[in-house]
Amino acid sequence: MGLNSSFITPDWPAPEGVRAVSTTRQGGNSQPPFATFNLATHVADDPQQVAENRDYLQQQLNLPSSPAWMNQVHGIELHTLVEPQLTPLNGDGVVSHKAGLVCAVMTADCLPVLLCDRSGQAVAAVHAGWRGLCSGIIERTIQQMQRPSEQLLAWLGPAIGPDAFQVGAEVRDRFIAHNPVAEKAFVRQDESHWLADLYQLARQRLLSQGVSAIYGGQYCTFQQNDLFFSYRREGKTGRMASLIWLQSSQ
Repeated sequence: MGLNSSFITPDWPAPEGVRAVSTTRQGGNSQPPFATFNLATHVADDPQQVAENRDYLQQQLNLPSSPAWMNQVHGIELHTLVEPQLTPLNGDGVVSHKAGLVCAVMTADCLPVLLCDRSGQAVAAVHAGWRGLCSGIIERTIQQMQRPSEQLLAWLGPAIGPDAFQVGAEVRDRFIAHNPVAEKAFVRQDESHWLADLYQLARQRLLSQGVSAIYGGQYCTFQQNDLFFSYRREGKTGRMASLIWLQSSQ
């Protein structure tokens, strides 16, 4: 796992030409409570600071185009990029089969999932909070990538960990109603609360679709305050970004 103060590079056997990165909270210009590398415009941060942070992101990663930012709604709506996006999309997943178009999701506890295929012809970024995960955002993304699932690789980016994500019984019930194996991802805390393992729930969904090459999943945004924003920990806070794109061969 490559890590510097601002960026995490996934440790996965992605093919040449696939670029992927997840940001941390470090390295930007935002002031508390968004200190310092907030990339979201919807959290009441100073717009000028966010613009500077996004410029820093573009320059440091030498991005081929501006990321396709989304207004994320915890649903299952997806977009397939055909050209650079100048305005935000409404949805929670983005797919690209074309070089030079940057897929991006923003998170601060929810799970970012990055996907690519072994031939380097398709990439995707998924915002998988528990609602989208339960409703099938991963399954829909795999279908929209239009590649054999056994040829896909998945990387699970920084999310709230299994020791910190407390949910009510209704969340557990919804996952188990979809597939009883989800029971393994919950640990009872008391009569009405459970600890949920988002990473395990995502792995279950990926495996059910035939995706077995699954990497990442070792961070906790809630507990690792120095590295990550956490909405559940802080309430008013910034957002990290997870990005993936196909690099042009030219």
